[in-house]
Amino acid sequence: MGYTIDRLLPGVSFEEAEARTRAALAENGFGVITEIDVAATMKKKLDRDMTAYKILGACHPGHAFAAIEASPRIGAMLPCNVMLRAVEGGVEVSAVDPVASFAAVEEEGARKVATEVRAIYAAMMEKL
Repeated sequence: MGYTIDRLLPGVSFEEAEARTRAALAENGFGVITEIDVAATMKKKLDRDMTAYKILGACHPGHAFAAIEASPRIGAMLPCNVMLRAVEGGVEVSAVDPVASFAAVEEEGARKVATEVRAIYAAMMEKL
């Protein structure tokens, strides 16, 4: 089982891919609550250059609440990250597969939420 749901956006700038990803998240009820510019952080902390790479911490409040209600420690696995990475010829967008991420969680309610979020992410990636 893979641990991400992926989509390659060929011929798209990093800025365009990020805008499309943010719009798709919003259309599906997710907010971006954290943002890490990995390339800028690596430059600042290590003085190392890398291609554009950003992690968006996405949260769907209703699903997050249901998951926390079912398994209070699930917060250690939230938010559901979406990664953008510049690659030759475009941008790769990868979302964490919550079913893979929650594989060790025993509570059925949390697994149900993971399955629902996986379906949303899979459909979202198709439309990017």
